[in-house]
Amino acid sequence: MLLLCPVTYGGSKVRVRPAILPDSTAQRALTLVTLASSTGKGIFLTAGVLYFTRAVGLPTLQIGIAFSIAGFVSLVLGVLAGHLADRCGPRVVLLASLLLSAAATAAFLLAHVYWSALLVVVLATTAQATLLVARGPIINALADARPQELRAYIRSVTNVGIAVGAMIAGWAAQTDTARGYHLLVLLDSACFVVALLLACRLPRITPVRAPARAGRWTALRDRPYLALSLLDGVLSIQYRVLTVALPLWVVSATSAPRWMVSAAVVANTAIIVFLQVAVGRRIDTPRRAAVALRRSGWAFCLACAGIAWSAGSPTWAAVALLGLAVVVHSLGELWQAAGGFEVSNTLAPPYAIGQYLGVFGVGMGLAESFGPALLTWLCIGWGKPGWHVMGAVFLVAGLLAPAVVRWAESTRSRHTPQTAPSLGEAADLHAETV
Repeated sequence: MLLLCPVTYGGSKVRVRPAILPDSTAQRALTLVTLASSTGKGIFLTAGVLYFTRAVGLPTLQIGIAFSIAGFVSLVLGVLAGHLADRCGPRVVLLASLLLSAAATAAFLLAHVYWSALLVVVLATTAQATLLVARGPIINALADARPQELRAYIRSVTNVGIAVGAMIAGWAAQTDTARGYHLLVLLDSACFVVALLLACRLPRITPVRAPARAGRWTALRDRPYLALSLLDGVLSIQYRVLTVALPLWVVSATSAPRWMVSAAVVANTAIIVFLQVAVGRRIDTPRRAAVALRRSGWAFCLACAGIAWSAGSPTWAAVALLGLAVVVHSLGELWQAAGGFEVSNTLAPPYAIGQYLGVFGVGMGLAESFGPALLTWLCIGWGKPGWHVMGAVFLVAGLLAPAVVRWAESTRSRHTPQTAPSLGEAADLHAETV
């Protein structure tokens, strides 16, 4: 991380802060919390299954089922955590989720049978899902009048952290020893401990009082918002295209060199890290978000077509088609992420923003649970036609987004009572520095 450095100009010293860091102390603290916690998440995602299969010796199928169960549990508890963040404040929930993440990850070392492994995996997965739900309202509160830029910036930092965590986990996978995996678990837990200590520097955020006639579970009755969550979930299947379907396709169906698998992930990560803020700052209304989601559907459709036609092509053509598909896919990811951030936050009432973000996350959670199996069945099992079908699914979801956003906008008065504070007021929540 770059530091402030003094420079001399006109005989006086001026402190210059690199653009890589936010301006405010609270935003810098949130950046460091995100970097540390996402590094831990990167380790968990990459080596969690390997630890229990290679170091503990549990069957692969059982561990796969455990992680699937954990994903479903985290979907339900994510909505509850969001409601708790609305009532008690998101900072409290964030601190609790980081503490649970650190403890549950460290408890991997004590899990030697299936049921104990299932318990700690459920706890760790739920804690990390809760962390994301609590972070949304904190971003809104700390971002002043331009939350789009801070959301995009935090997403870029998240990608960097996950990439670093994946590289660290790669070392343990390469050594493939019990000692190496045990050290990795301790390092993973340490990442969350560091994030917890850094999070103590975040300001307290006063919850927005709910209007008297607001229901307790209003997000679950908001049909337009639920529809948007579903559409975003369909589009979110794209997150598994480059990590699940593309590697299998390159190895089994194309003449492209295998280094294309890692090159695709590196290129995608670089594009997201360097362009997410530039794209996100322009998507600052629900209408612009709807356009971005529609564009993402087109981009994913075209990327699927490019990947499909790489099969049977000469090596140079396969590399070119795959490279172009990765770039187009990455542009779609930029639009989808920015559009999803905007509609999920702007269309949610300030007094229930945590609950709404928890509901919106259900779509992505379902995509993470079912996406790999769907992509493997369609794109690998069926081949070229499967890729085109998947592309059509992405396109339809993107084309439906503008109509659903208009529907959601037309019903905001029903789901956001007049007495509730506005979203702008929610972004100016009273904060007490600890």
